[in-house]
Amino acid sequence: MQSDSHIIWWNAFKQGDWNAYTSLYEEFYTPLNNYGAKFTTDADLVQDAIHDLFVQLWTSRSRLGTPASVKHYLYKSLRTMLFRKMQAQSKVVGLDGVVSSGSFHVSFAQELPLKVEEQELRRQVAALVGRLSDRQQEIIFLRFYEGISYDEIADIMGISTASAYKLLYKALDSLQRILSKRSFTLLCCLLLQGEIFFKFFPVREG
Repeated sequence: MQSDSHIIWWNAFKQGDWNAYTSLYEEFYTPLNNYGAKFTTDADLVQDAIHDLFVQLWTSRSRLGTPASVKHYLYKSLRTMLFRKMQAQSKVVGLDGVVSSGSFHVSFAQELPLKVEEQELRRQVAALVGRLSDRQQEIIFLRFYEGISYDEIADIMGISTASAYKLLYKALDSLQRILSKRSFTLLCCLLLQGEIFFKFFPVREG
């Protein structure tokens, strides 16, 4: 579903259109649930946060503006809602001192047929990414799996755009130092699916 359709639904829902509201819920429930699950293994907590978010949207609809990206707005709102719930439950401290019940975890499960080499690489990367910091894992997920822009990532994560670039560079640089040149090149091709990348992150020789 294109973002233009999301905006149409959003504007209709603000006017009290229940069908538009449920369309937004059905469109974003699974992506939001997947995002929330990266922060905690408590599935009920994630579902509660999503439901509370949509209840809040409905009750405050007359006061809402129209975001440039509905997806960006919902991801940021869920992140805030979820962290608030985690803090209320007094779970262990996680990202940047924010209370959470677990570390951010990127899943590499894909519904795509992969060559043997690519399957092996995914197994390697799944283990390696788990060694990155929580915020590095989160930015990899938002940028490469959700296709969210750097400006939007910065807003979601509460950092500057420059910091978002720097955070992603450090994450990729950490992977590059561990993987062979061939494996790192293949990894970038798989993640970016044709996006121009090496002009910004040249592969280290050796």
